[in-house]
Amino acid sequence: MNTLARKKVANSKRIIIKVGTSTLMYPNGSVNLQRIERLAFVLTDLQNRGKDIILVSSGAIGVGMDLLNLSTRPATIPEQQAVAAIGQSQLMNLYSKFFLSYGQIIGQILMTRDIVDFPESRLNASNTFEQLLKTGVIPIVNENDSVSVEELDHLTKFGDNDQLSAIVAEITNADLLIMLTDVAGFYDKNPNTHQDAVLFSEISDITDAHYQQSGGQGSRFGTGGMITKLKAADHMLNLHAQMVLTNGKVPDTIFDIVVGKEVGTLFTPKD
Repeated sequence: MNTLARKKVANSKRIIIKVGTSTLMYPNGSVNLQRIERLAFVLTDLQNRGKDIILVSSGAIGVGMDLLNLSTRPATIPEQQAVAAIGQSQLMNLYSKFFLSYGQIIGQILMTRDIVDFPESRLNASNTFEQLLKTGVIPIVNENDSVSVEELDHLTKFGDNDQLSAIVAEITNADLLIMLTDVAGFYDKNPNTHQDAVLFSEISDITDAHYQQSGGQGSRFGTGGMITKLKAADHMLNLHAQMVLTNGKVPDTIFDIVVGKEVGTLFTPKD
């Protein structure tokens, strides 16, 4: 274990937490209320400790599918955008309910790719984050799925919230990105199909071999997979910042991470 790297994690002041759809939903397609409630508790407590906390949350389409009793993800862009619009409203209602029960105010920020591609709007987004954090508010970020598209010359979509979380870390100068997913970290092969899969405790340089080992797609509710998480980690390393990839099943694990315990896979710069 790299003691200095873990100490750097423990000293992080500004932390991005990214939670995937599979973490917020039960396998049967229903919303996991207990996990959302616990996540609100953990992040509020970190805020009370003096940390700057930003939550990047997927789940709009998953929650929308649950509300509409859909068993399969819509195939067309208009259908997906409509479901996302319904789900995003309900998701924020849930977050508001649980965070306010602990006295924590939240603010919603919906982003599209063009916001960070153009200097003026990028600066405006950065200023909004800074003002919210300055006043003790926890920003909750999601891609604006109801208007984002990716076709021809009209590119407004990030593609997935894994990469969005790394971009948010960049424009807010965050020290650490904690990515909560449905596996314990990054393995040399798929742990769901290989019992001998080995977990990487620390990675400082992402190579082609890592991408070859990632493979696979995301859940039926989300858009990501391990490849998008590696891309986010690579982005963080290029920023000379850190990222921890771990299982989000028990949100209290975040407490262990922020005190420097060895949890999941730590992506940390060589320096």
